[in-house]
Amino acid sequence: MVFSSLDSSVAGEVEESFARAGYIVLSNSKNHRMDDDVPLLVPEINPEHLELIKVQRARRGWPGAIVTNPNCSTIGLVMALAPIHRAFGVKRVIVATMQALSGAGYPGHSAIDMLGNVIPFIGGEEDKVETEPLKIMGTIEGEAIRFADCRISAHTNRVFVEDGHLECVSVELERKAKPDEIARVLAQFSSLPQELKLPFAPERPVIVVDERDRPQPRFDRDAGNGMSAVVGRVRECPVFDIRFVVLSHNTIRGAAGAAILNAELMKAKGMIG
Repeated sequence: MVFSSLDSSVAGEVEESFARAGYIVLSNSKNHRMDDDVPLLVPEINPEHLELIKVQRARRGWPGAIVTNPNCSTIGLVMALAPIHRAFGVKRVIVATMQALSGAGYPGHSAIDMLGNVIPFIGGEEDKVETEPLKIMGTIEGEAIRFADCRISAHTNRVFVEDGHLECVSVELERKAKPDEIARVLAQFSSLPQELKLPFAPERPVIVVDERDRPQPRFDRDAGNGMSAVVGRVRECPVFDIRFVVLSHNTIRGAAGAAILNAELMKAKGMIG
């Protein structure tokens, strides 16, 4: 297998070459995420999407395969949204992200750019946050995925924080629920990686905190060894139904750790080895 975190300017062709040569490519690059025969995988949310590998190999004639993990902001958002969607249905979402400097890569923004500042634009980011969760929360129908039937509006911002993406989320539900019901669904959420006790899987995929000023990147981004999403401030929304804050570690759960957990799941299912 091959782990790929290549720049998107070259990732597509290189990853296809490895898959064509028989390798399993676990990619953190954006190039193939939305291909209809490529799994966009979050092991706790959509492990069944690995069935797309059969379709991918049949269509493309590859002995290998490409499996992708989502954008670093998408993954924190979908870890919170998916359990809510399954329990109550999600119709519309508005999310505003506050994304850490490390998400821009090295050397990223200079201190002159960021000190005392917020940059309210990250190229291509809003489209990813608005579309990737729909694929991840979708269902396999035949040889393709039927996207989740909800709409997402995203505002993405770069802030002066080292690590940890914080997201403020408002959700309109199909079936009404109280904040304590939402918090209970999130806190009790567990899935296949926890059942299999995969090494990189956190014991609690979603941690719900009660403090009124949490989660905070400095104190909460390393929860579950950086692999848990931390949700706080679950409360009623005067425009939609509920609102909350979710934090995830962008370089662990949002990147390298996500790819490793994907590989562990595939190994456990006999797809690598």
